[in-house]
Amino acid sequence: MKTWTDADIEAFMKVLDSEDDATGGGTASAVAGAMAAGLVGMVARVSKGKPDLETDEFYDAIDTEAQQLTRDLMMGGREDSAAFGAVMRAFTLPKCTEEEKAARSAAIQEGMVGATRVPLENGTRCVRVLELADRLSASFNRNAESDLAVARSLASSGAVGCLANVEINLSSVKDEEVKAEIVARANELRSVYDVVGG
Repeated sequence: MKTWTDADIEAFMKVLDSEDDATGGGTASAVAGAMAAGLVGMVARVSKGKPDLETDEFYDAIDTEAQQLTRDLMMGGREDSAAFGAVMRAFTLPKCTEEEKAARSAAIQEGMVGATRVPLENGTRCVRVLELADRLSASFNRNAESDLAVARSLASSGAVGCLANVEINLSSVKDEEVKAEIVARANELRSVYDVVGG
């Protein structure tokens, strides 16, 4: 059985670091989704080989996808921090000349689009975790009922947090075409969330 390492603890503590302005709610939401995906995979694994339940192939498929979502969401958390860091760096660019002002403005906009797209992708992953939990809910090892409940709670919180980050960052995006595309994707994601996690 694997145990927590110092590196694992440091990774979680970074989310709570008051001196790290780039690691905030978006990263925390992605990490919540990653933990949820890990739990979904675990519930699938402990449900294998039980009488009157689904086939091992059914649980293997869920476990495989859940493990990939765990990795993607942990990476997505790092990407969220990096995206916000890019925005912060853009605001520090010089603005003495018109050329510098234009370059700074372009860099800020590029950063804000990235800071909007990243949580949207992470939110999509969190909702997919909820969909996997829904698939499991009809047939799983009932000894893991609380684990599946926690997975749903974490994935739901992750999705809500990611969508909140999309909304607040989107308000600073000026490209109307990009804005419309992101709004459409966010609305579609909310409609799926309303079915599986609302």
